[in-house]
Amino acid sequence: MHAPVAPSVHGLDFDTMNAARFARDPAYDGIFFIAVKTTGIYCRPVCRVRQPLTRNISFFPSAAAAERAG
Repeated sequence: MHAPVAPSVHGLDFDTMNAARFARDPAYDGIFFIAVKTTGIYCRPVCRVRQPLTRNISFFPSAAAAERAG
């Protein structure tokens, strides 16, 4: 089961963005941001932090959008 998320961010689906975050793929850096519901932190796909559980994340098109979402 996926975390609630908009149908797409910049045309990318949840599974594509989720795979990019696990791979820390630099091709997606700045394309989307990952917000963690349990901590209130957001990050780029290339961040070297411990990966949060998929059920606790949402994707956003910008850092500003992630911040506005809380």
